[in-house]
Formats: sequence, C-alpha cells, structure tokens
Amino acid sequence: METKDAEIISGPEEALVSPDERMLGMLCVLSQFLSYFSGFGGLIVPLIIWLLKRDSSKFIDQVGKETVNFQITLLILAVIGAILCVILIGGLLLFLLGIYSIVTTIIAAVKANEGVVYRYPVCFRFIK
Repeated sequence: METKDAEIISGPEEALVSPDERMLGMLCVLSQFLSYFSGFGGLIVPLIIWLLKRDSSKFIDQVGKETVNFQITLLILAVIGAILCVILIGGLLLFLLGIYSIVTTIIAAVKANEGVVYRYPVCFRFIK
C-alpha cells in the first residue's frame, strides 16, 4: 500500500522538475503577495524571474507565464473594481478579488512545490 501512495505522489511530471526549479517556481508564485505591500512588486518580481529563467527551464517558463498573466488580470479587475466604487458595488468586488487572489496564490504555490503548473481560473492569458 505504501509503494502505491509513493507512486501517486511522485508522478512522471514531478520527475522532470528539479527541486531547484520547484523552489524557484514557488518563489515566483509567492512573490505575488508583494502586491499587498508594494503595489506592483507582485508583478515585477515574477516577471523578472520568468524573463531570467524561461530559456533554461520549461517549468519556470510555464509557471512564470501563468503568474504574470494572473497578476495582469488582477490589475485589470482591480481597476474595474475601483471604477465601480462610484456605484458602491466596487468595494464588494475588490474584497472578493482579494480573497480570490490569496486562495489561488496559495493553491498555485503548493502545486509549484509539487512540480505541477497551476492554471489559474478566471485568468486572461496575454502571454502564451
């Protein structure tokens, strides 16, 4: 029984991703929390990591693209929410957007640590 669980945990996609790539992918995803402290840091840091490592690692390329696309999507939705604050529904949208951002970022970080690329739901994919 234990060997079967071990086979499930370490699937074929994980064998292709090194521990360093997993750590860098997780760092790329978790850097999104910088947006809460510095504004655009959540977009700039993943963008830099992705641009520096996209040619040397397919995993970092995919995680970086997803993270940057998600941050751009959040930025667009936050601007829409800010505009809608005039009619009072924007505050609720911004609150829900913040909760959505935190939850999906944590899920993506766990997946990156497992060596799996997380596809964010409700994300415009500008960079393909």
